[in-house]
Amino acid sequence: MRVVIAEDQALLRAGLARLFQDGGHHVIAALGDADRLLATVAREGPDLTVVDIRMPPTFTDEGARAALMIKERHPGVGVLLLSQHIETAHAVKLVALGGFGYLLKDRVLEVGEFLASAERVAAGGSALDPMVVASLVSPVDDGPIGRLSDRELGVLRLMAEGLTNAGIARRLVVSERTVEAHVRHILTKLDIAESEVGHRRVLAVLAYLDGS
Repeated sequence: MRVVIAEDQALLRAGLARLFQDGGHHVIAALGDADRLLATVAREGPDLTVVDIRMPPTFTDEGARAALMIKERHPGVGVLLLSQHIETAHAVKLVALGGFGYLLKDRVLEVGEFLASAERVAAGGSALDPMVVASLVSPVDDGPIGRLSDRELGVLRLMAEGLTNAGIARRLVVSERTVEAHVRHILTKLDIAESEVGHRRVLAVLAYLDGS
């Protein structure tokens, strides 16, 4: 996997580069700002771009805006956003484009899971931090999410994290057939057509939530 990193904190930038290199991946660029990111992605054509949401000069949403432009111009490039805090303003729009992940920086410490999430995003899947998912799919009494049972809501959150039915079954310690039934019920209650492609199912759910 060929990786471009955009992170303004020098120590974290170096740590991310080392983490990917130790994992057998090739870091082709490690940048300290978002200004050079688009040109670098266009020139190098990486499999994955890891981007801090808050970048110079204003430290607000430069990284998120750059990520959106990358996905629009280079849809085949995976984008993994990192943030110290939960910021969902751009998240649903990016998730709807596929090949996207959003993790809190603390997840980097869980090296194996972090690399697995990065590889999934590079392959066109999704990887959302459970804290981010919870903020996106919190139930509301009068909304479509309010139709779901507690168990269905839990399955929806795991779907949004990028887990397959088999992965959800292992996490919840239930059979895969039980998970399949929950997924059918969720999609029916939310009026979303079923899909055989796991990450498309997640994207459809989150896109629906954004529209609702």
